[in-house]
Amino acid sequence: MITVSVEQSPLQDFDNLWDFNNPAETEKKFRALLPKADPVKDRGLRLELLTQIARTLGLRSKYDSANKILDGIQKELTPDLQRVNIRYLLERGRTFNSSGKPEMAKPLFLQAVEIAAKSNEDALYVDAAHMMAIVEKNAGDQHNWNLKALAIAERSKESRAQNWKGSLYNNIGWTYHDEKQFEKALDMFQKALAERVSQNQPQNIKIARWSVARVQRSLNRLAEAFAIQLDLLKLNEANNDPDPYVQEELGELYTLEGRTVLAQKHFAAAYRLLLKDKWFVDNMKERLARIKELGNIKE
Repeated sequence: MITVSVEQSPLQDFDNLWDFNNPAETEKKFRALLPKADPVKDRGLRLELLTQIARTLGLRSKYDSANKILDGIQKELTPDLQRVNIRYLLERGRTFNSSGKPEMAKPLFLQAVEIAAKSNEDALYVDAAHMMAIVEKNAGDQHNWNLKALAIAERSKESRAQNWKGSLYNNIGWTYHDEKQFEKALDMFQKALAERVSQNQPQNIKIARWSVARVQRSLNRLAEAFAIQLDLLKLNEANNDPDPYVQEELGELYTLEGRTVLAQKHFAAAYRLLLKDKWFVDNMKERLARIKELGNIKE
């Protein structure tokens, strides 16, 4: 019996190259793979890869360039390429949503959910459902979509679907927090933290710990909240990686204790760091103004 080995496409695992903290570098890696695609055998994978190149552009607010790539993909779509269709819908929707057009994004995400459900693409279903939660205006609808996504992620055998659990626990936790269901929020944030630790994701571990501390402040467990935030501050200083949200939260905690001088110090540090964040400056004007006032900044 002769065994014929099937050569794996060099594009097969391109998703593993994603670095969401550095979309520009990710784009370079993706583009370097394109010439290696077989025009026939790798047709679907090449189109999937192009959707992700569009995503790297959208993450950098290069929406015209992202849409140009997506226009090209749209011309090549056929019903048999279900994964390509889903990923096209997701990235076109994300591009619309990020450029301030959520009403145009919503029907695309819904269509992606429907195709993913029919084709048993668990990871893509979870992605699309979580995007539906983002574009829904009603808090109850947002919560329901996140719960649907979580149900699939928790029972799926796909590792990529399972990897969504940390993000979904986080999102659901914030919904509970907004509803002032703080104990439920804490439970979700602790689950998110456990997921991040199990996946060895240092940056996400810090975010999850911050979230746990934030809800502990809401529960008036100030000692526990302080312990986490001060430890995060120490860690950030050791790595020369200042975090404005840790500074802001320490300002809030010191304010609750009536330690005004220390509170001002941390609010001022948060303000100076947040001024460098264009998205925050453009979208969080009232919050930034409050931080400036509490930091006693006169400029």
